[in-house]
This record gives sequence, structure tokens and C-alpha cells, in this order.
Amino acid sequence: MNKIVEKLEAWKDIFLKNIPNLAIALVVLVIAYFASRAMNKIVNKTIGKRISQKSVRDLVSRVASAITILVGLYLAMTVLKFDDTLKTIVSAAGVSGIVIGLALQGTLSNTISGVVLSFRRNLNIGNWVETSGYSGEVMDINLNYFVLKEADNNMVVIPNKTILESPFKNYSLTTKMRIAIECGVEYGADLEQVEALTKKTISANFNQDKIGKNVEFYYTEFGDSSINFLCRFWVDSENALEKLKAKSKAIIEIKKAFDKANINIPFPMRTLEFVPNNKLNLSQVSKEEKKKEKEEESVY
Repeated sequence: MNKIVEKLEAWKDIFLKNIPNLAIALVVLVIAYFASRAMNKIVNKTIGKRISQKSVRDLVSRVASAITILVGLYLAMTVLKFDDTLKTIVSAAGVSGIVIGLALQGTLSNTISGVVLSFRRNLNIGNWVETSGYSGEVMDINLNYFVLKEADNNMVVIPNKTILESPFKNYSLTTKMRIAIECGVEYGADLEQVEALTKKTISANFNQDKIGKNVEFYYTEFGDSSINFLCRFWVDSENALEKLKAKSKAIIEIKKAFDKANINIPFPMRTLEFVPNNKLNLSQVSKEEKKKEKEEESVY
């Protein structure tokens, strides 16, 4: 019993002796708490102009707030002279962090990739992009995944790591897009007339002077049934859907112009030639087939 009393008195003396340090540590923790809240708001407001994703803004601001709290905790434990305890906690946290990091490697990789993607200036919500075999409008860049809305209104969810490690095409980075039309005309057509008419039709429907470009026209090959050509022109567009609309309109207008000028767009044909005086005896063929069938039946 005496030993317990002595121990309690020793603890009382230590407590009374460290009251000033406890008061200072408590003040440091209170300051750290309010500083962390202020840091959360400041960081959220500062990065809000650059990051439109709320989830990523919250993550960054919470990390900044947690760092502030940890700094305050470190200072408070230093004031209380808990250096050895602090070293033990840090060592244990380091080992635990390695284990947790290995267990959640994929999740952490996607989270970090989401933060990196959020800071990219060449990729934003609302852009029309093509990546990993998918094409659509960027709807969200979350902490773990990337959401695309395709032209057929389906949502595609892709891990952030895949987007970060794969090349992507962003149609929204440029306001001009080149359209290529491939077609063919009959061998008897006037090729110079075809070229002039195609250029005139495209220029009339797509203002190339406003864009500062010219219509390009090239004959490419002598095909089986036609002489093929390639026509290229430019349109104001920021997504693949506008490109498809422009290409569809160009095909319709070229077909109308060719029909009006009696220029034929041929389809694949096969020509059969029979050698003169070489008659085909159908009755003889029929007899030979029946004879062959009887021979096969006798075998079975």
C-alpha cells in the first residue's frame, strides 16, 4: 500500500511540474485545430479555380488540413518531452504505411492518377476525348475513375491509372478539324470536271475562306470499277460528332452534284465473256450428273 501511495505522489509531483508544458501543448493543439480548418478553406478556395472536381478539391484540402494537425501534434509532444514516444509512433506508422501501401497499391495508384489528371490543362470536364478504344464527353474525373459519355448515351467508367498511362486524343483542344471523303467515278467521266465540281460543292457548303484553308483534291488509284479520289476540307468542330455530321453532309451534297451533272458513281461489277461457237449442252451435263449420283449410291 505504501508503494502505491508513493507512486501516486510521484505522479502528482510530475503532473504539477508539467502543468505549464501541458497548458502550452493544449494551446498548440487548439491553434493547430483552427489552423487546419482555415487551411482547408484556403486550399479549397485556391485550387477551386483550377480543379472543377469537388472530390479532388476535398482530397487536397483534407490532406493540407491533416498535415497542419500533424505538425501541431508534433509540436505539442515535443513540448511535453515525449520525443521517445513520438519516435516509436513514427516508426510504427512507417511500417504500417508500407503494409497498407502494398495492400492498396491499385487503389492508391488510381487516386494519385486522379489528382494528376485534375491538374492537367489539356484534359477537362466537357472535353470530347478518345482513349483506350472509347470516345465521348468527359463527365467526371473522380478520385478513382474517369467517366466518359459516349455518343450513344452510354457511360464508360475507366480507372484513372489507365487514362494516365494511355495516349488519348482530345478533340476539344482545337477548333478546326479536317474531313476526308473517298469516292470514285466511272472511267468515262471527265476527270477535270469531277475535280472542279467537287471543289465547288464543298466550298459552297463549307466556308473554307473563313477557316483560312483550301479544299484538297487528289486522284488516288485506278480501281476495279472506278477511278478513285480523295477530297479533304476543314470545318469548325470540337468533337467527333460534328465531324460525322460534316462528313455526312458532304457525301449528300457531292452525290446531288454528280447526279445533276450526270456523273456516275459506279458500284462493283463482274463481266462474263463467252467464247464464240462454244455451246454449252445442258442435257449432256444433266446426264453426266445423274450418272455420277448413281455411282455414288452404289458405293454406299
